Amino acid sequence: MTASAPQVLVVGAGPVGLSAAHELARHGVRVRLVDAADGPATTSRALATHARTLETYDQMGVLDELLPRGQRVEHFTLHQNGRRLIRFDTDYSRLPTRFPFTLMVDQVITEEVLRDAAARLGVTVEWGVRLERFQDLGSGGVLAELTGPDGRTETVAADWLVGADGGHSTIRKQLGLKLAGESSETWLIADAVVDCDLPKDSIHWMRTPRGTVMMVPFPDEGKWRLLDTAETSYGGDDRMVADRFAEKIATGTGRPARVELPSWVSVFTIQQRMIPQMRQGRVLLAGDAAHVHSPASGQGMNTGVQDAVNLSWKLAAVLRGEAADSLLDSYSAERVPVGAELLRTTRMATLLVQLRSRKAAALLRTAFTFLRNVPPLKGRIQRKIMGGMSALGLGYGTSPLTLAAPGTAGIRPGERLARVDAARAAGSPAWQEVLAELRRPDWLLLTYRRTAGRRLRTLHLTDESVAADLGLRPGDWLLVRPDGYVAARGDAGHSPSQALVSLGVRLEETAQVA
Repeated sequence: MTASAPQVLVVGAGPVGLSAAHELARHGVRVRLVDAADGPATTSRALATHARTLETYDQMGVLDELLPRGQRVEHFTLHQNGRRLIRFDTDYSRLPTRFPFTLMVDQVITEEVLRDAAARLGVTVEWGVRLERFQDLGSGGVLAELTGPDGRTETVAADWLVGADGGHSTIRKQLGLKLAGESSETWLIADAVVDCDLPKDSIHWMRTPRGTVMMVPFPDEGKWRLLDTAETSYGGDDRMVADRFAEKIATGTGRPARVELPSWVSVFTIQQRMIPQMRQGRVLLAGDAAHVHSPASGQGMNTGVQDAVNLSWKLAAVLRGEAADSLLDSYSAERVPVGAELLRTTRMATLLVQLRSRKAAALLRTAFTFLRNVPPLKGRIQRKIMGGMSALGLGYGTSPLTLAAPGTAGIRPGERLARVDAARAAGSPAWQEVLAELRRPDWLLLTYRRTAGRRLRTLHLTDESVAADLGLRPGDWLLVRPDGYVAARGDAGHSPSQALVSLGVRLEETAQVA
C-alpha cells in the first residue's frame, strides 16, 4: 500500500460518514470518503439534534456553525380535542449540560457544516462513486471496487472499510448481516409553512377523533414538520395533505390553522431492526447501516453520529500502533447495546405518539390532569424522558474499556466528563480549561493537586469547586477517553499508566498541560 493510499475508506457521506471522516482526519488518519449520490441531499430528513450530540459537536469544533442556524426546543406540549393537556419541560438538573435543549436544524444544514469541516482537514466527498464489492484480506487490509460517475471502475486498497451507507447498506448486505426486527406502522411526514398560534420552542402532539398529529418546528419562519400517524394516503395531492393537516391541527389545539402547500411529503413504513455486531474483520458499520428504527423520538442521526465518534478514535489508535486491533471489539460491545435500547424506547415512543386506542386516550387525559397537580412526580417523569432522549444518561460502565471503581462518589468510570451547566461553565475558568482540553483528540489525565501520568497529556486541577463537581479529592485522578468518557479513576496509591496498560493502550510521551 502506497503512502498516499487511504488508511480508511468511508462509504456514505451523510452525517454519520461525514462525522467518521472528520474525526479520523482530526486524529491524523488518511481518509477517502465516497458516496453513490450525485451530490449533497437537498430534501429534509433528520431534524432533531439532542444535548449529547451538541456536546459532541462542541468537541469536534463544529458547534458554533450549527447553533445559530437551529431552533431551540425546550418543551413538549400535548393537546387533545381542542384542549391543552400538559406541557413537559426540559429538566437536566440531574444530568447537567451546557445545552439543555434540543436543536432543530435541517439535516441538509448539518451535512453542509460537517462537509465544510471535513474539507478543512483535507477530506472532500467524492460524489457519484459507488462501492460495487469488496474483499477483506485480513492483515492485508481491504480491497474495494469503486465505480465513478463516468462509469470507470477502480480498485482501492485501504487498511479498513467503514460502512455508513444507510439502511439499505451495500456493505452490510455483502457481509451477510441481516437487520433483525420488525416493520410496523405507516406514517406520513410533510414539511410546510403553517399559520397558527403555537409557540415554536415546543414540539406539539395533538390527539383528534381522526388520529394523532405531531408538529416539530424548523428554524425557518413559520415552517413545521408535520406528522400524521393515521391517515397516510397521498398520491401526489399536496393540497389534500395540507388541508387535512390544517383541519387536524385546528381540531387538536382548538386554534385556527392554515397550512401552505408542503415542500416535501414522504410516506414510510417504520422499521425497527438492527444487527448483532458492528464489526466483521476489517469492516465496520455505523448509523442506519447497523440499526434502523422509528423516528418517533428523533434519535437516529444522533445515535449514528455518536457511533462514528466512538469508532473513529479507536480506529485511529489501532492505525497509530497505540493499541491492538482487538480494541475495535469494544466498538460493538459499547454501541450494540445502545442500538438495542434505542429500539426498545422508540417502540414505546411510537405507541405513545400514534395512540390509536380511544380508551387509552381517555386514560392518558386523566393521568396528565393528575400529573399537572403533582409537580414532584411530573419532574421525575421529565428527568427520565430527558435522560433517555438526550443521551446524557448514556454510559459505558460495563464496557471492556472501563475500569470499575466500586463505591466511588462523584463521576464514575463509563460516564461523560462534561457534566456542567452553561452558567457554571461560563463562570469558572477551571471548567473552561477542562472543556477546552476535551476538544483535543487525545486521551486526557485529569488530576487534582498531584503530578502524575508522564506518558499522558495531563491537566492538573487546582480549583476546589471543580474538583468537588467531579467528586475528586487531593491525589485523585480521572483517565478520560478521546470521546470525553471516563475510562478509569484512582487515587495516589494507583497508577494511571497501569490503568492504560490494563485497557490495552500504549501512548507516547507527551507534554503536560499546566
